[in-house]
Amino acid sequence: MTGSSVTMAQAPGATGRVLRGIERVGNRLPHPFYLFLILAGLVVIASAIAAAAGATATVPATGETVAVQSLLSGEGVAYIVTSTITNFVTFPPLGLIITVMLGIGVAERLGLLNAFMRGAVLAAPKWSVTYVVVFVSLMGNLASDSAMVILPPLAAAAFYAAGRHPLAGFIASYAAVVAGFSANVIIAGTDVLLAGITTSAAQIVDPDAVVTPLSNWYFMATSTVLLSIVITFTCQRFIEPRLGTYSGEAQEDDLRPLDRAQRKGLLAAGIAVVVFAAIVATAVLVPGSPLRGEDGAILQSPFMTGIPFFLLIFFLVVGVAYGLTAKTLTSWDQIPRMMTEAVRDLVPFIVVIFTAAQAIAWFSWSNLGLVIAESGAAGMESAGLDGIWGLMLFSLFVALPALVLASGSALWTLLAPIFVPMFMLNGIDPAYVQAAFRITDSATNPLVPMNPMLPVILGLMQKWAPKSGLGTLFSLVIPFTVAIWVTWLLLLLVWGLLGLPVGPGHGLML
Repeated sequence: MTGSSVTMAQAPGATGRVLRGIERVGNRLPHPFYLFLILAGLVVIASAIAAAAGATATVPATGETVAVQSLLSGEGVAYIVTSTITNFVTFPPLGLIITVMLGIGVAERLGLLNAFMRGAVLAAPKWSVTYVVVFVSLMGNLASDSAMVILPPLAAAAFYAAGRHPLAGFIASYAAVVAGFSANVIIAGTDVLLAGITTSAAQIVDPDAVVTPLSNWYFMATSTVLLSIVITFTCQRFIEPRLGTYSGEAQEDDLRPLDRAQRKGLLAAGIAVVVFAAIVATAVLVPGSPLRGEDGAILQSPFMTGIPFFLLIFFLVVGVAYGLTAKTLTSWDQIPRMMTEAVRDLVPFIVVIFTAAQAIAWFSWSNLGLVIAESGAAGMESAGLDGIWGLMLFSLFVALPALVLASGSALWTLLAPIFVPMFMLNGIDPAYVQAAFRITDSATNPLVPMNPMLPVILGLMQKWAPKSGLGTLFSLVIPFTVAIWVTWLLLLLVWGLLGLPVGPGHGLML
């Protein structure tokens, strides 16, 4: 059996039937480009119907009553024709994610992220190997999808070296990378991308609303520590006893330690991190700093607004420090070439964003967003679901579409313009809504049948378990998915009941 021929038919029992059903539905969905094109068409039709019916809404910021504007009117057609380019180039996620990925792409291609993950996993003491493997894997979203290929084989090798079943390490790492994709103690590309989408949705209600990449930092950093414990416990208590004793052979390539140049490169990168953090902290904290806002504010300041810029510089600085020391950077011409490659990897995202930006802009211009949000907010309030309990219900709702639509950013682009304004009208901070979405979208990732990486993952797993199939992978990862999702939901509930901020300046209520 080869990885390229994997189908849901290999998944046994009731789980297999459910997954095959999800796969059939998902395979019938159009490409996200067309999905947003269809959505834009529906917005056009709905705006015409709502305008003819005389639908109105109240602008929260001014109290002004506005009517739905038809996109099929003369004014609407003129808007569509003249705003297309502006809608595209000013869509917040576009510039934010390209900017940050320029830096991350350089750091990844110079070998920093690979060396960091490899060094951390293989150097872990035997007594801490599970926790270290899981913690590093949770931070794997720094390297995006490549973490799925890099980390699980390393984790398997680390478990083998510790005299434990390598498949347990492989699955624990895979679950942490995929189901814990949103968790991290460092701001990553995912934070930047989702914050841009949330900002666009929030501006339907408040044109001045800004959701920064730091908006979920407190919650996600805490999640990283807590989920590391939960995944470690699940692995040692439920998975390893089930697997028994491993009788196969080691994979020598996976056991290969870092060489001297790589170790020196990591040391140089670590020093660069400390120096960079000290310089930025000094620049922000010094009295009268231009990076601070009015009256010396930090939460509402150029520094917070400029987080993507600082992330770009951060990854460039530490990446270059590593590359120069490890000799992977031999010519300064490599930097722009690597940036070009990083942007090239984003081309599929950019294509989808073109139609997504139009759909959201038309939704906002027509005032449909306000009408739907106002009606939904009233319904939530009458049902008593206008606080943390409403967010819990929303998080549960996300599960079904998350299993069908593989792209989390595409799903959030679909849901955010509806649910962010709806919760905002009930006084809920959009950062909390974003967090509620992220935990379910992330936790259910391992069970998405349309994940294009599944054949690759299965091929890597078969190095340690040659007779395993997709049913094996899903049966082993489901306990982790359940544990991660339940833990995250409970953490969100406690967080909300205590009214804790999910990020700097983002409490439960506006």
